[in-house]
Amino acid sequence: MDQTKKIAVIGGGSWATAIVKMLTENLETVYWYMRSDYAIEHIKRNDHNPSYLSSVEFKPQQLHLSSDINEIIDLADLCIFAIPSAFVYKELESLTVDLKDKIVFSAIKGIVPETGKIVGEHFHDEYDLDFNNIGVLTGPCHAEEVALERLSYLTIACADEEKAKFLAERVSSDYINCKISDDIIGTEYAAMLKNIYAIAAGIAHGLGYGDNFQSVLMSNAIREMKRFIKKVHKMKRNINDSAYLGDLLVTGYSGFSRNRMFGNMLGKGYTVRSAQMEMSMVAEGYYATKSAYKINEEKGAKTPILDAVYSILYGDKNPKKVFKKLAEKLD
Repeated sequence: MDQTKKIAVIGGGSWATAIVKMLTENLETVYWYMRSDYAIEHIKRNDHNPSYLSSVEFKPQQLHLSSDINEIIDLADLCIFAIPSAFVYKELESLTVDLKDKIVFSAIKGIVPETGKIVGEHFHDEYDLDFNNIGVLTGPCHAEEVALERLSYLTIACADEEKAKFLAERVSSDYINCKISDDIIGTEYAAMLKNIYAIAAGIAHGLGYGDNFQSVLMSNAIREMKRFIKKVHKMKRNINDSAYLGDLLVTGYSGFSRNRMFGNMLGKGYTVRSAQMEMSMVAEGYYATKSAYKINEEKGAKTPILDAVYSILYGDKNPKKVFKKLAEKLD
């Protein structure tokens, strides 16, 4: 594989910013699309993103910044998409550059609501990308810990192992370790589902459930994740690997987790709308819950935790009553 391929990051949030930081450890130039012209000018003048991970300092000469998504994608050979799944469809409406000759990695932890597909499947079906040119960049990893350069782990999944290795080498550093996987479907569904279970963990905490219950909730969640993923994409995988169990645990327990924070607010009595308004960042699990629930109506996996979260977010059910019933179903 050509080792000089240019890499672009699509997105201006905390995870996109963290990925750019990783890449600048190894590349002379990183191509970066951000919607906000203000943020671009701020980075050029002040060396940091004004809204996300502002402690991370960049060298502007390493960055090719633009608010024109077509310019950045046209210049790049490999594009890493790191925008909230709820905005993917709208963001790509202005795309005129052909993606067929590009390598696309998704760092998006959710489902495209308009098509009901995980991002990899969306790119395959809507943009005619070969699955060998589609990959996934997933955790367990929080953007905030990347900013602090705390030791973190990534899983890079792609059907083409050489492409996975290529990206892994370019995001690895003293504080980033990478593992390669060929389970692009399973890892992407796991990245989506763990946000739903993190909302559940947050609701439980907000309601006053303790560590003992949380441990049972998480052990049930990983089994539920296994059942769900097996229904949508059956292949040999170890659900205890870090891309599945590890990502679930860090998202379910960490104080950095926006999905856990969102759930915690619901458990404390916030309405869904008021919790969303108070949070400054998107809780991907909110959108993922509806999509996963719809998928499972067809697949039929046993998913009591997903069902409980869905009833609270979209059925306006009382969290206290829902979790009392859920507790009786866990083992």
